[in-house]
Amino acid sequence: MRLALLQTAGDPGNDPAANLDRLDAAAATAAAGGADLLLAPEMFLTGYNIGREAALAKAEPAEGPSARRAGEIARAHGIGLCYGYPELGEGGAIYNSCLLIGKDGVPLLNFRKTHLFGDLDRAMFAPGEGSAEVVSFAGYRVGMLICYDVEFPEAVRALALAGADLVLVPTANMKPYDAVSHVVVPARAFENELFVAYANRCGVEGELDYMGLSCIGDPHGLNLAMAGDGEELLVVDLDPARLKAARAINTHVPDRRPEVYRRLIP
Repeated sequence: MRLALLQTAGDPGNDPAANLDRLDAAAATAAAGGADLLLAPEMFLTGYNIGREAALAKAEPAEGPSARRAGEIARAHGIGLCYGYPELGEGGAIYNSCLLIGKDGVPLLNFRKTHLFGDLDRAMFAPGEGSAEVVSFAGYRVGMLICYDVEFPEAVRALALAGADLVLVPTANMKPYDAVSHVVVPARAFENELFVAYANRCGVEGELDYMGLSCIGDPHGLNLAMAGDGEELLVVDLDPARLKAARAINTHVPDRRPEVYRRLIP
């Protein structure tokens, strides 16, 4: 699979229509370069640090008008898309969500962020349930997490146990947490024998200074590639042979002893 990560500050006015235009342009470029899938950051459609009132005003159902336009973009360029947005859920709850759309424009999977980061997240969103779902895309079993979720080993392990080969992580990680890109992402890939794709925002939004450093963790414990701190389209080929080789020598998943870990659950 050829995977493209869109690292961007997004539209200065946080306008969903303008950000969909950005997604369209990036999808055209990525598809022209042979990419199968384009991954955009957390809350890509609206901006992340926007406050509850704006999140509520801009939230849409998973099958809303923005999703329908994103489906048209995917179908027009023949490329899969994954991007973050504020989801209007049951009973008016707002979730920090991401949507995966196939090359034919059909939604494949919607995910709601389960681990909320600080007062900023908690003031805007309800936590998701963490269903650990995976779907098939371009020969890979794909699951999704959002930003802070990947910093919890259990979240990635749950997807590994569900059969994931690739975990997509739209994120809005800010300075000084660069260790997530340099250390956490490749560690999660190594210990779970899969790829982890981490697409970050860049630039400044309110008091948040996003660090960029989008990256793709490899099952051998490396980063296959890492972006800088500005706008960038990072394109990487995922080799199934690397996945097979890692699983032949790395036995963390089959060597688990779940009976030992029960004490971790209060």
